[in-house]
Amino acid sequence: MSEGNDKSLAKARVFFEKARKVAETRNFDYAIELYLEGLRCVPDEVVHGHLGFHELALQRQAKGGKKPSMVERMKFLRGKTALERMLNAEYLFAKDPGHLAYAEAMLKAAVEGDYRQTSKWIADLIFQANNAASKPSLHRYILLKDSYAAIGQYDRAAAACQHAVRLKPEDGELADEFKKLSAELAVARGKYDQAGDFRQSIKDREAQEKLQAQQSVIKTEDYRISAVNEARESFARAPNLPQSIFNLAQALSDMRSDEADNEAIELLENNYKAKNDFSFMEWAGKIRIKHFKRKAKEAKIAFEANPADSQAKAEAAEFSEQLKKVELEHYRLCVSNYPTDLRVKYEYAIRLVVNERYDDAIPLFQEAKKDPRHKILAMGKIGLCFFMKGWYADAIDIFTKAIDSYEAKEDNTAKELRYNLARSYEQQGNTEKALEIFRKIAQLDFAYRDVHQRVDELRGKPSVKEDTREPNDRGNEPT
Repeated sequence: MSEGNDKSLAKARVFFEKARKVAETRNFDYAIELYLEGLRCVPDEVVHGHLGFHELALQRQAKGGKKPSMVERMKFLRGKTALERMLNAEYLFAKDPGHLAYAEAMLKAAVEGDYRQTSKWIADLIFQANNAASKPSLHRYILLKDSYAAIGQYDRAAAACQHAVRLKPEDGELADEFKKLSAELAVARGKYDQAGDFRQSIKDREAQEKLQAQQSVIKTEDYRISAVNEARESFARAPNLPQSIFNLAQALSDMRSDEADNEAIELLENNYKAKNDFSFMEWAGKIRIKHFKRKAKEAKIAFEANPADSQAKAEAAEFSEQLKKVELEHYRLCVSNYPTDLRVKYEYAIRLVVNERYDDAIPLFQEAKKDPRHKILAMGKIGLCFFMKGWYADAIDIFTKAIDSYEAKEDNTAKELRYNLARSYEQQGNTEKALEIFRKIAQLDFAYRDVHQRVDELRGKPSVKEDTREPNDRGNEPT
């Protein structure tokens, strides 16, 4: 490192250290400004800069920090230089670390500015989040593919492209690009065979493989053990640093064993008791949910392999029930500790519905729909709750409002809303209106659920009486 770079890093560390001390007083917004000042000195400093900044953002979020205002979004989604655009996006991402669009803007600017370490770090974060999403985004994988390739990370570029191909297997161009990136990766890995510094090439390749292993969706057992050992060493050096605690808990959770899960949960719960910081309990809850999801999945597979085994059936049912209870309690605690977070209210309400607690879920969905990201989905769930209570006229009102408010008319959400509306009319006894809606869905997607069977059935019935069965006794209900 040159003398100038040494001075820049020394100057930046003053800002970073002051930011950490300010954050301890919970003056998070001032700490954000200090981190940004430090990163202006060393924009490609990940370990002391961006990582600490992101940890601060997560702490701020856990304490109920406000998201950026409309004025801030308008102001900070611009910039004259790549550095300015990167730091502006990072400012927004720090105030809303769950909003990946800000991370994407940061990545684009980092790649443009050739800040390679920063580009790799934020791309890895986006990659992990997209892999973990219930519905991974194709455009994010394509952005990652292009960004990784631009900074010479061909292993990651190929991995991102492979994920994109899985989402869109009919795209021949993506398939061809995956082959091209795989070839680029083979060339890059083969450089150590060429003339030059053999030992340095080996060292670079080992570092690359280690980083690749860290981001692999399926980690080898050797790597997982190594990750736990490294995390234990870091924790031993800084047992009170939240990042050390979280890293060890995550490494233990990745072991996918009951013993490791229990150790991770105990570690987090003990730190919650000592520090009275709910973020530790929140992580413990996530690991507990992950644990029971794995156990429920294993039990289900065992039962499906031998359906006649009554014990396997009982275990599958037991773990499924435990998972429901664990998720319900986790999100109840989250709502209690983050009373202004509409996202966790929505998630808690979903679990209340799963547990058939419709009267408790409705008010939470009504609050959650104030968040534009959840508005339509929350309205749909309110309609479902009314349906399950037998309030068909109210369900019809809600489903109709949701359909009228939803811009997309042909995606799965739109089809689900229309299907649920038709089921409500059907249960109310208005078969003519139900048939009309079912027919329109069938015209759009004939294979959607049981729509064509319902059309056939209703066409053979000039009228039906109001269904007097209890909601839980019906089949093929709305979802």
